[in-house]
Amino acid sequence: MAKKVLITGASSGIGRDIARVFDSYGCELIITARREDRLRELADSLEGTPRIIAGDISGYESAKELYDMTKDEDIDILINNAGFGVWGDFTKTSCEREIDMIRLNVETMHTLFKLFLEDFKAKNSGKILNVASMAGFAPGPYMAAYYASKAYVLRLTQSVAHELSEAGSAVTVSALCPGPVDTEFNKVAGVHFASPSHSSEYVARYAVTQMVKGKTVIIPGTAMKLMAAASKFTPDSIAAAVTAQVQKNKGK
Repeated sequence: MAKKVLITGASSGIGRDIARVFDSYGCELIITARREDRLRELADSLEGTPRIIAGDISGYESAKELYDMTKDEDIDILINNAGFGVWGDFTKTSCEREIDMIRLNVETMHTLFKLFLEDFKAKNSGKILNVASMAGFAPGPYMAAYYASKAYVLRLTQSVAHELSEAGSAVTVSALCPGPVDTEFNKVAGVHFASPSHSSEYVARYAVTQMVKGKTVIIPGTAMKLMAAASKFTPDSIAAAVTAQVQKNKGK
């Protein structure tokens, strides 16, 4: 198991529980999120003593600043987890809010992924987990920008994984694609799920286990795996209609 792990979006949900998993393995952690109080609560609950970096990492400049602060820490694993969603009719949602989401879900993820991967590849060691979503497999009416952002995360990770394989690199990159999970994401996005498929604790532990094995696309749960497989054979128009109905129900 790696010695040092950097986790973004560690103040709640999947990021928080991934931190707990790595802490149970005796890893040294660097945890970052906007809410310092939440990070300190997490730190107090851990066996180890993580380094806390509180602040908004949205966009290239902020992400680059985080990289510069941690690049000499000899990090072994990057968990690229920070992100949020926006729900609603595309013509009625806040453009400013969606751009903020794209900056975090795409620009920040891309920046940290690229910069740390360059270092990992140079030393031929390291693992990166980019948190995507089942949303990355289909069109997403009523969460259109969010679905598109997660498709970017998924396809970028898959493409880079192939490049690393062709280069014979020992570095592995993975995309975590969970289905509904009961986290603060739902409150931020303004939706609710009738029945979350898994707890964030389960998703975190499964994600770490599969990432360590070098799995490129990580999908927790049999039902979600079947949905991902079915998406390959489902016309986009039908997938969009089904997703639209699901998203409409979430907003009620």
